[in-house]
Amino acid sequence: MREVNIVLGAIIGDIVGSIYEFDNIKTKSFELFSSNSRFTDDTVLTIATIDALLNEIPFVLAYKKWFNKYPNAGYGGSFMEWAKSDSSEPYNSWGNGSAMRVSPVGLYFQTLEEVLAKAKQSAAITHNHPEGIKGAQAAASSVFLAKTGKTKSEIKEFIKDNFKYNLDESISSIRTWYKFDVSCQGSVPQAIIAFLESSDFEDAISNAVSIGGDSDTIACITGSIAEAYYKDIPEQIKTVALSRLDSEMRTLIERFYKFID
Repeated sequence: MREVNIVLGAIIGDIVGSIYEFDNIKTKSFELFSSNSRFTDDTVLTIATIDALLNEIPFVLAYKKWFNKYPNAGYGGSFMEWAKSDSSEPYNSWGNGSAMRVSPVGLYFQTLEEVLAKAKQSAAITHNHPEGIKGAQAAASSVFLAKTGKTKSEIKEFIKDNFKYNLDESISSIRTWYKFDVSCQGSVPQAIIAFLESSDFEDAISNAVSIGGDSDTIACITGSIAEAYYKDIPEQIKTVALSRLDSEMRTLIERFYKFID
């Protein structure tokens, strides 16, 4: 398989964080993978976003399609109820599900305006609460800015100016008080800080998991930004992550990589 460096950052974060979501660790000293590390709904819906973009499928259909392929991946209750239903109406969620699935949007489009518009569209089919849309736009624009060579300072100032997130607290400080929070407003800023304070891709993932909380989703968001910024993931980490995915997922990732390369 050709070397793949795109969207794996989000998926690696999800897989690494999967075993720590309900068993938080408040340290950066841990093994990235164990025999129980697996992809969750974060990966499934990231892949669904790729499918929607590549094959010009409405987000509603893509998310329901991939939910039905992997119905036991660990979705939130509201999303699961929506995905099982015949309804296409959003449910006003402010949850971080809109942000964890959006990273392909930041990679796919060539202008920030397109990224912000499509991120809003991808969020609003379920997460049409202003905070749900804001979280998706903040995550996608961070990926886009990282991809296009902006500095960490530039990314930080853009997010602070446009989304009013507080990005000034350190990871070590967050680690002392942070607890499980599935809201965009209570997890997307922390995920961005985990990237901003990192020295490389692996360090970013370690930062994200070490604060606790919704570990797989926070690390998924952090990983997507870190991969776009550092553009280098250790080969061993990529190999392990790809081995945890199904062949259909790997094929779609490969197609996406070739399209945007």
